Amino acid sequence: MIAPPEPGLTDRELIDRAIALRPALLERQAATEELTRYPQETHEDFLRAGFYRTLQPRRYGGYEFGLPTFFRVVTEIARGCPSTGWALSLTAAHVLQFAAQFDERAQDEVFGADGEFRAASTVAPVGVAEPDGDGQVVLDGTWPYSSGSPYSTHYLGQTLRAPEKPGDPPGPLVLFVAPRPVWTLVDDWHGVLGLRGSGSNSVRMDRARIPAHLTREVSLLDLPVEGGTPGSKLHGNALYAGRAPSVYHGELAAIMTGIGYAAADEYARILADRPLTLEPDRTRSELHDYQRHLGEALGMIHTAEAALQRTAEDYMEACRRNVSGEESFTVADDNRLAIVFLNAGRTAYDALQNILFRTAGSRYARDGERMQRYFRDAATYWSHIGASMAEPLARRVGCDRLGLPSHDIPLIP
Repeated sequence: MIAPPEPGLTDRELIDRAIALRPALLERQAATEELTRYPQETHEDFLRAGFYRTLQPRRYGGYEFGLPTFFRVVTEIARGCPSTGWALSLTAAHVLQFAAQFDERAQDEVFGADGEFRAASTVAPVGVAEPDGDGQVVLDGTWPYSSGSPYSTHYLGQTLRAPEKPGDPPGPLVLFVAPRPVWTLVDDWHGVLGLRGSGSNSVRMDRARIPAHLTREVSLLDLPVEGGTPGSKLHGNALYAGRAPSVYHGELAAIMTGIGYAAADEYARILADRPLTLEPDRTRSELHDYQRHLGEALGMIHTAEAALQRTAEDYMEACRRNVSGEESFTVADDNRLAIVFLNAGRTAYDALQNILFRTAGSRYARDGERMQRYFRDAATYWSHIGASMAEPLARRVGCDRLGLPSHDIPLIP
């Protein structure tokens, strides 16, 4: 057992800490992009605040707050710096899948004596897991787009089980957790349009050996959760009995909602500071059209956040009902939750791209301007693999409603 650093910390205090960091994160935006990761001082701020431990089991030094609290924290951090919010979310959330799917022996080993756990991941499987005959597994390959990997203590990835004999096809998907000493960070997160500071580096493993009990033959896109999981039983918390795809879409929606608010903050500053061309003693903030633009955008972003938070609560309820035996947490449930999260992110995206950036003025599209950065970050979000799941996910939801099979519709190409 590991006590959390602040046993009495409340979820409201955690959210307030995220809000209080906004000025510092705004100031560090340019440096974060230049470094391709958030600075060490931001990492230390996160360690002190407890953000990495938001979803982590209390048994292992975490706070075990629910998904609504986590998404509020992510939204506030992304409002200060989108790249930083992206990296925080895509490392701190993977504790859900690890703590749910692995047994007590694995969790004792991975959380160790101090409970430090930050895990980058990527959804696509790479390479094969080769058994070496003495309770170890050998991993070899490069896992790209591993957001937040510079500050990760572990890597939660997927691979394929090696074929039993030459010529056979690879076996089923294998989920694994690899400690930091067995993998190498590749310095390849450069030349991207947006989210330049998200630390989405590749991770390389060269014949890395990990214990076999740090692997499980399960898929992140279809985790076995019916009736509970090893983790929900170990921790006595239904939070660890949920599916992964909807959480993933919720993370992206929380980030995009934060970017939307950041753009609205910048837009309000622009309106207050920009004098009118023919009436320099007045500013754009006095013009009805710009007031309406800002109000319409804020209405959309508030709607996105409301959908995000309500759906996070629905996710928690689905977990609870699953563990209690009232109703299984099905793939169809996950599809329904995921598409609402996705639409929340799309709503915030539309507010930023179609209203705020479009009407702010071309001078704010220059290098170094925050509005340009938010435009680039949002565009990168919308080209991300998560957003590309929109069409197959919509088809799944339609098939679920029509009583047609949807499970075999792939979410990723």
